Amino acid sequence: MSVYSSKTTNTSILKSFSSADRERVKTAALNKVRFITPKEKGIVESVRVALEEKNFHLIQEFTYFLREADLCDEEVVQIMKDARKIVHSLTPDFANLVEALLSVNWKKYSPAAIQAYTEFSIDVMIAHNSYIQIGITKLILNWIPSDQESAEWLEGCPSERVKAELETVHNLLNRILTAVPMAFDVVIDTIAGKFPYFKKPAHVTAGYLHNVLWLMDYKPVFEELLLQLVLQKLLILDVNAPRDEIEALKEETDDEDDKMEDEAIFQMDDVSVPPKPPQALEHPIGQMLDICLMKLFKFVDDKCRPQPDCSDDQRVAKTRFFKTLVHIFDEVLLPSHNTHHVQFVIFHACSIRPAYAEIFLTSLWQKVQNPNVSSIIRHAAVSYIASFLARAKFVPLSTITYYLKELSNWANNYINDSDEFSSKNCSLKANMVFFSVCQAMFYLIAFRARDLTINHKNLTLLNTLQLSRLAMCHFNPLRYCLPPVATAFAGVTRTHQLAYCHTVLERNARRKLATIYGHDKLMPEETLETFFPFDPYILPLSNKYIEPNYLVYRVHELEESAENVAIETVRRKRGDSEMIEDDDFILADKRQKISELSKSQQFDKQFYYGTSPGFNQQ
Repeated sequence: MSVYSSKTTNTSILKSFSSADRERVKTAALNKVRFITPKEKGIVESVRVALEEKNFHLIQEFTYFLREADLCDEEVVQIMKDARKIVHSLTPDFANLVEALLSVNWKKYSPAAIQAYTEFSIDVMIAHNSYIQIGITKLILNWIPSDQESAEWLEGCPSERVKAELETVHNLLNRILTAVPMAFDVVIDTIAGKFPYFKKPAHVTAGYLHNVLWLMDYKPVFEELLLQLVLQKLLILDVNAPRDEIEALKEETDDEDDKMEDEAIFQMDDVSVPPKPPQALEHPIGQMLDICLMKLFKFVDDKCRPQPDCSDDQRVAKTRFFKTLVHIFDEVLLPSHNTHHVQFVIFHACSIRPAYAEIFLTSLWQKVQNPNVSSIIRHAAVSYIASFLARAKFVPLSTITYYLKELSNWANNYINDSDEFSSKNCSLKANMVFFSVCQAMFYLIAFRARDLTINHKNLTLLNTLQLSRLAMCHFNPLRYCLPPVATAFAGVTRTHQLAYCHTVLERNARRKLATIYGHDKLMPEETLETFFPFDPYILPLSNKYIEPNYLVYRVHELEESAENVAIETVRRKRGDSEMIEDDDFILADKRQKISELSKSQQFDKQFYYGTSPGFNQQ
């Protein structure tokens, strides 16, 4: 008599079969014959024969039976119970059998079968740590949605059915991690190894990320390593979703929508149209990044935002999590150049509490001041400070003025400490951090000019920064700044009589012209290579976490009219450049005038317009 009863198929000889049905019945019959022996013997007898008689034929047959047979609930329960009885005998010689047992698709069975599978999995990993890798891998594979399950994962959130299945997976993983501490490293390595390829469908990566964040929620011990892994993977998505490609596709979509609205407007009466919800991006990797960042923003928000009734211990834990996030930022994001969106994770976290912004800025400023830190990292830290202070609505003006003073003191001390040799060596490479600090000041003053010049007290503060000395010093920092930054700074300082930089700009422009035409380059070699990390955020779904706290550049009112500024700009090529459109320092009428210049002047125009938002040509 068979130890395990199997499902049978009743067929009638009078029934007509198609070729496919005939082949299926034939395969079932062959399997039925093949599985008679292992089912009669059972796993206990098969293991006994292998151990005592060194005959693994029954084990091989039973392993094949597990992999191919369509087991019922009762069979799964009985097999797992029998396997638990001999769990200590399942040495590495039985690795194929144990792998087949752990590979059973247990999620589709009854709670009793799931319980039996869970108990066996835990017991076999406790008894034999060599099976931890197999067991953890089988569990993690359940996190990866299939390519056809997109309907079950809308915007990275699972359906109720999928969520119930995943809950059993996480419950089992939680029990394994509690019972087998050695599984910690295996889990980290397996999650990293099974992370979906960045060209997979968006719901696959988003679903996998959902499970990684889920694990961190009930096992905080994984937070640092898994957050670092997640940011590294999102960086790959970020660099493969360039801003210009996303914007080009968005413009095409917007143009099509405008055409449809124009056609529909004649078919409608006066009806109030509700605002459109954010539309998913057409760019596949950009859409994936958008969904993943939306999930990560929510996770960070839950981890960092203290509730009104939270205890002191909970508040300390949330601060500790934020400090962990800052440490990961230092390791992963700060050394990464020219990323577009991932760094907004730290921006959103800082918006939750003022204390977080202070921790973040202090960490950056310490790196800038530390001569033992590489100049590239110090340069990046300065860029983050400037962009963060310029864009964050939640940063008070007192913090901005504090860091302007710190930057000014550092830069003026650098000039004071420069000896005769360094004063002759004014190259970009030798003085990169100094030029970065100067550009940060120029950018911040130009961007926040309205707040910094709103009253006499603030203007007095700006006068104490010795801006004229910085702009006119022998290092000539305006020569190395991005041209739009230098131009905007010169306009603000001239308007408020803080410094007069246009003579320096004109001299620098003549020097750069020779470089451009002599070497046929758009950007001269002596321009500071930099970026402003918190440039406008263009991912639509996750933007709801950024937009409320994000400052868009507004026009700074000059005493001169826009027309006079534009005319003087054409004459100088480096005049004031205040803006009419949001987040753009370039006047529309000035663009029109410059576009009518000669060929050489058009070439010069391409050189002078930078690419940083707040200073970019639309």
